[in-house]
Amino acid sequence: MDTLTRIRAFIDVVEAEGFSAAARKTGRSKALLSKYVRELEDELGALLLNRTTRQFSMTEAGHTYYRSATEILKEIDSLADLVRENITDLKGKLKITVPRTFIDAEVGQSLIDFASENPDLSLEIVAEDRFVDLVEEGFDLAIRITKLDDSALIAKKLSDFRVYACATPAFVEKHGPLGHPQELSRVAFLVDTNSRSHNTVRFVDPQGGAISVAVSGPIEVNSPLATLRAARAGLGVAMIPDFIARPYIETGELVSLFDDYLPKDRGIYAVYPHRRYLPAKVRAFVDYLHAWFRQKG
Repeated sequence: MDTLTRIRAFIDVVEAEGFSAAARKTGRSKALLSKYVRELEDELGALLLNRTTRQFSMTEAGHTYYRSATEILKEIDSLADLVRENITDLKGKLKITVPRTFIDAEVGQSLIDFASENPDLSLEIVAEDRFVDLVEEGFDLAIRITKLDDSALIAKKLSDFRVYACATPAFVEKHGPLGHPQELSRVAFLVDTNSRSHNTVRFVDPQGGAISVAVSGPIEVNSPLATLRAARAGLGVAMIPDFIARPYIETGELVSLFDDYLPKDRGIYAVYPHRRYLPAKVRAFVDYLHAWFRQKG
């Protein structure tokens, strides 16, 4: 039994002016309250209450302990109330980490929209392309664009995600036909070094199995926005996230290649450490982004 339970029992008995009255008030048995107080006295090595069959009074040590204990419990109860308010209210700071590509692209507007609708909540947004340890580095949650592997973290899928193989129509006409991913090995490829495999691009065979293609080209850079610009300049083929590439594909400035071979197991996820006692600000943020992506379609 913890010390706080014993302290509360002692205070209940003192304020009810006896064990029997305290038992009626708290719904605990007289014997249990007596046990708690006796254990507290044993822990302190001091007698707190004088008790006989007819009389009840505090010792000098009891008076001293009661005054201090009541103040301590008030502080503890106030702290608990403060924590509960933080869990249920959309106030304070929300610290999140997102990929640089996400915050720089149109989808980054989702974070601005959330901040606009929740003026009592401040966002600390850290743009990092590295894998961030949420617990170790004190983040409330992360936005991750990935194939979700097994993890101790909790994840909610916000949207599907694909990476398109893109080039200008002129580049395709000059170097075509480009009907199969293996054709990439003979043309200029614009390498985004954020990719785990760098100079190897992986596709999925519609008939089953995986396809890996070794690639090389005139540019290697750790930025999908830079590879987009290079692709638009006609320098080669680039693997570009859909939320960046889509506007240029829709206008015809870029052509999407090998669509039947693109992996379909990736997504944009909100990832956070705990589900139990999830703060309202985290839940509200995740729900907002899920609805935002659903609306954008």
